[in-house]
Parts: sequence; C-alpha cells; structure tokens
Amino acid sequence: MQKGILIVLSGFSGAGKGTLVKKLLQTYDNYALSISMTTRQPRTGERDGREYFFTDKEHFEEKIRENGFIEYANYCGNYYGTPRAYVEEQLAAARDVILEIEIQGALKIKEKFPESLLLFVTPPSAAELERRLVGRGTEAPEIIRKRLARASEESEGMEAYDYIVVNDNLDVCVEELHSLVEAARRAPVRREAFIKEIREELKGFAKGAEQ
Repeated sequence: MQKGILIVLSGFSGAGKGTLVKKLLQTYDNYALSISMTTRQPRTGERDGREYFFTDKEHFEEKIRENGFIEYANYCGNYYGTPRAYVEEQLAAARDVILEIEIQGALKIKEKFPESLLLFVTPPSAAELERRLVGRGTEAPEIIRKRLARASEESEGMEAYDYIVVNDNLDVCVEELHSLVEAARRAPVRREAFIKEIREELKGFAKGAEQ
C-alpha cells in the first residue's frame, strides 16, 4: 500500500487557507488535518484536541528532547509544534496529511522530508488580499498594515514551494488542490517501492534473456 503524502499548505494571512482546508476535508475523505501542539493558553471557544493540543512548557520541551515533533518553533514566547506520532500514523494508513504552517516551518519540513508536497495559497492580487483583510472586519487598520507588510516578506519565499495555488474561486481552488495532490502521488520520489519492485522483476527477465 502506498503511503499518504505529507502536504504543507502555506499562504498569506487572508488568502483563505482555513476555508480551503475545511472544504477540502468535507469534499474528499483521504485527507487528515494535523493538529499542532502549543503552550499558549486556549482562546474563547477553542477546545483541546480540536484547534490545538494545549500543553505546558515542561511537557513540550520533554517532547522536543524525545524527538516528538516533525517541526516546532517559538512565536511570541509560546511554542508551536507538529506532533510526529499522529502524522506518521496517518501517512502509514495511506491518508494525505495537511500541515497548515508558515514558510519557516514549511522549509524545515522540506529539509527533513524531501518527498513532502509544498503548496502556497495566494489571492489573485495584492489588492484582493487587502480587500479580504479589510472585509473580515475583525482587525484595526494598523494590524492589517502589519499583515500586508508580513505578506510582502513571505512573498520572497514563494519559489521554494512546489506549486502556487491562486484562490479566486473556492470550489475551483479545492479541485485544483486535489488534482495537484493526485498528480504528486505519481511522482517517482513517491513511488520508490513500485520502482524497486518492477526493476527487480525486469532484472529477472534480463537474466533469463542472457541464458
């Protein structure tokens, strides 16, 4: 059985990553969303095991020593990390695991897992990104300016991704994402077991031809 694909999904704040992932999970049954572990306090409405696995600093650092994370980072005094056990369990069960993380974490994962698939989600234009951020109506103008400045920095790393996905129409974008994953499944880097098997069989034929 072919293992699942480790999918790293990044994108600008306001690009619609969360909505995209939610729709993808609702539409197709082969995906699993990895839940990060964090030492920050739960926000109103958040539940342990749904948005995050909430823990304390001591337990998190113990898991770091045990190599229990695929990647982790410290943001604003709190740890965030991707638990290794859940991801490996889902991949072994042939499910495609989605990690929704920032560029720094994505590049770390690509180093450790060269066979991972990196997808970057963006609106069709910077003007549309600003419109979406303003349209949410949840943040002050100065926060939106900071998010746009951050997006400018993040855009410098877009070439590191395997594919750029323009989120203009949600349904079309979900189909495109799924198609890219299905195509990636056929790449030689993810078919090593099949290549090895057919190569060995062909060697047997070749030996027979030599006799």
